[in-house]
Amino acid sequence: MRTLSYSRAISEGLVQAMQRDENIFVTGIAVDYPSGIFGSTVEPAEMFPSRVFDAPAMEDGLTGIAIGAAAVGKRPVIVHPRNDFMFQGFDQLINLAAKWSYMYGGQAGRVPIVVRAVIGRGWGQGATHSQSLQSVLAHFPGLIVAMPAMPADAKGLLLTALQQDSPVVLLEHRTLYGHEGEVPERPIPIPFGRAAVWREGSDLTIVATSLMVHEALAAAEELMRHGIDAEVVDPRTIRPLDEETILASIRKTGRLIVADTSWEFCGFASEVAALAVEKAFHALKAPVRRIALADCPAPVSQPLENAFYPKASTIAQAGLNLFGSNSTVGEIDHEDSFKGPY
Repeated sequence: MRTLSYSRAISEGLVQAMQRDENIFVTGIAVDYPSGIFGSTVEPAEMFPSRVFDAPAMEDGLTGIAIGAAAVGKRPVIVHPRNDFMFQGFDQLINLAAKWSYMYGGQAGRVPIVVRAVIGRGWGQGATHSQSLQSVLAHFPGLIVAMPAMPADAKGLLLTALQQDSPVVLLEHRTLYGHEGEVPERPIPIPFGRAAVWREGSDLTIVATSLMVHEALAAAEELMRHGIDAEVVDPRTIRPLDEETILASIRKTGRLIVADTSWEFCGFASEVAALAVEKAFHALKAPVRRIALADCPAPVSQPLENAFYPKASTIAQAGLNLFGSNSTVGEIDHEDSFKGPY
């Protein structure tokens, strides 16, 4: 199978979907720039210049316009270069789009809007440009929230999103756009609510989201050198959540680490920890460990930022500690190659 970057996979999926459905249009800050949201909207903008267009910084109004367009049959895709900008559109997204079919009893059609938003760390973006909002968004019934970690998932989940009747938020980590992997050329949607097991293991389950999937896979290789066989589970969608696959893995291994791109308190890691305690308590051989951001806003200083974000070594060390090992992990952390901006 050919290899594509995460960015190229999104671009290809978007083009294929737009070729099939003339109701799809793409808008947001810088979507038609030469840089095109890390390259993910360049080809769509070249092929469909009237359907890929820039928008001013008016997130609340833009989301409302997109909801209105969706209600009359269009399929808008809004792209936020930073997901923090979405805060301005939360009233429209959460109070209107997510509740549309509930409030109107299905008598006012559907609002199938797709929101792509960039999350995560990178080159000292600080407290207001690097957050990861999956827990906030997944809290509300009516919203689908996906976090693709692999290029094939970035394409497949986007294709699925563009076939839904419900609003979907796709959270894309900026560090992943250059990541390469095998991607099918055909437009193959990936179902929501179906996790991927990227590495099978027998001693420890690591449930990880987005960029943390890659950190977990590196940690699993390090743990194997210490005799610990870790399984890495990627939920792919936060809501709906594939509880069955997560619980099956916990019941097999008896130990759980959850590694997320956001904070621990009221976060996704806490949700999975609660799931394990409620439905797989008797299978647990050790306390659940949550790996998340330090409990403070993101710093701008690079040394502080390096300490703020958990890495592969953080997960691996937690795995060793779960087994009572006093060993320390090797130099397994990747250098952050992101050079910013979009």
